[in-house]
Amino acid sequence: MTEVFMNAVPIFLLIFCRVTAFFVVTPIFSHKNVPPTFKIGLAFFISVFVFSMYADNQAMVLDLQYIMLIIREVLIGLMMGFIVYLFFALMHTAGGIIDMQIGFAMANIIDPVSGTSVPLLGNFKYLLMLVVFLMMNGHHYLLTGLMDSYQWIPIENNWFAKMADGSIAEFMTNAVVLSIIIGIQIAIPIMVAMFLTDVGLGFLAKTAPQFNVFVIGFPVKIMLGLLLVMLMLPGMSLIFEKIFSIMFNNLEQFFGIVSGPPA
Repeated sequence: MTEVFMNAVPIFLLIFCRVTAFFVVTPIFSHKNVPPTFKIGLAFFISVFVFSMYADNQAMVLDLQYIMLIIREVLIGLMMGFIVYLFFALMHTAGGIIDMQIGFAMANIIDPVSGTSVPLLGNFKYLLMLVVFLMMNGHHYLLTGLMDSYQWIPIENNWFAKMADGSIAEFMTNAVVLSIIIGIQIAIPIMVAMFLTDVGLGFLAKTAPQFNVFVIGFPVKIMLGLLLVMLMLPGMSLIFEKIFSIMFNNLEQFFGIVSGPPA
């Protein structure tokens, strides 16, 4: 019995490292409002399920190479969580651009969840995206993807070889660029509207110099910007659905790059 236990503990610890690293970065689970006890308990039970399904017949030797295996599992969990985080953080990117165009850039607020300074409309859209994600049980899909990652990326994988040939770095760079592009695309309608407003205010300043354009421009841009944001809200669900689809596709591509499709 003791021998079986000693063979199981190293494998279980590797699984636990990947799961906890995933929770450290992933939105929803990484929030400060989620109690650490709940995170650790959830990670423990998921590790038990994963161990019983994929790793109950494996053995691992505790040596110096085991430390590298721990680092590898932590990196895999962090990368998976970072991919999910990227496609949530793009709302802060879009909101920051919109706030700059409307005039809310000076009204950044402290997000109580992350403890950082975030744009006003960006934080609003980020929280709205979280609500929609929870309503569609997206957190369940994340947990399912985490457990299925051991089918795609088992304990024995060629992570360091993929890091050496640059495949992972190239994929992560493309994912970051894609998230920035999507954030800019979301903000483009507001950017175009604010540009046309600036053009109109410029014509007004030339045709009627007695009007103080700087005094008129701020409330006009704020009212027009908020009106456009309200008009865009009904279609945000379709945008969120597309973002979630791209996010899960990128996770699947990450699994394929590291270890290929499951057997």
